[in-house]
Parts: sequence; structure tokens; C-alpha cells
Amino acid sequence: MSLTDDELDRLGDIVELQPTKNKELQDRWGLESGSEVHQYLEGHLKEYYFRDDDSLIRSTAEAVELTGVEPGVEPPTEGQGTDEPPSSIRISEIESQVFAVVAGPKNRSESVVSVLNSLRDEYNVDPEVGDVRRALQSLKRKGVVEVIYRTVPTFRLCVDRESVAVETTNE
Repeated sequence: MSLTDDELDRLGDIVELQPTKNKELQDRWGLESGSEVHQYLEGHLKEYYFRDDDSLIRSTAEAVELTGVEPGVEPPTEGQGTDEPPSSIRISEIESQVFAVVAGPKNRSESVVSVLNSLRDEYNVDPEVGDVRRALQSLKRKGVVEVIYRTVPTFRLCVDRESVAVETTNE
């Protein structure tokens, strides 16, 4: 099946963002709803993506080859279990900043607002709380942040910061 330039670009987004959700693709592609994303995926890219056990969108190996885009999460190396954290991730600038300031694996987990305040202090930025929450959830899906449920959901790294190579994308 031959893909148009637009389809290849969108397939590249899937490869780069994986594992991802309809909402992330909706935001990236400027679509109105998650169902529009689903319709596009099924109508244009059905052969090049799948949903994993957690219903997250992932690209096929053929999609990676076709697009030439580096996957958002490096696949496990030989001998490395699939439950182990990735050694390399490609993330947006805000995700990179959140990764840098969120509590470490041996520290007490912190709320979204606490992470937001750390971003303000460390980077002199003022993102929306929803953007910080989405960044934390994206890092959770990539296997480098865990959620601890207390009165409110709290977050901390589940890996040593130094054990993961981080590449920041332009998004």
C-alpha cells in the first residue's frame, strides 16, 4: 500500500509518540475528537499500527522502516525483559522538563501542582496544569514515571534519571 505524504507524516507521529493515545494524536493533528483519530487510523494506517494490552497505540516495525523516524521508546535490548524501563526515550520539551524535576525513585511522590511549581522555579515557565498532567501521564506510558495513589494521584520516577538517555523533540 502506497502512502501519501500526509499519511507518512502522521505515521511518523505515531512512531515518535509511541506508546500514545488518541488524545495525543488528536492534539498533534488538530482533529476535533478521539473518534476522528480512530477513523483516520482505521481508514488510512490500519496496516501500520496496533494497540497493545493497555490499548495504547504503537507502530509496527514496517512503519518505523517506512518513516525513518526514531521510535519514541527504544525497544528492549536482547535479554532485557519487557517490564524493564527503556534505556532511551524521545519526548517533548515539557516532558523533558518534567522528567528533570519530578521526584526521584527514592523520594516521596508529588502531585501535579508540586511538579508545576518545580517547573516554575527551575525553568521559569508557567505551563497549564493540564499540560503538566499530560506530560506525567505520557512519561508513565513510556515506563519512566509511576503513579502513587494517595489523597490525589502523585508521581515519581521509577528509574534513575541518569539511566535513561533523553532526546527532546521539537514538539
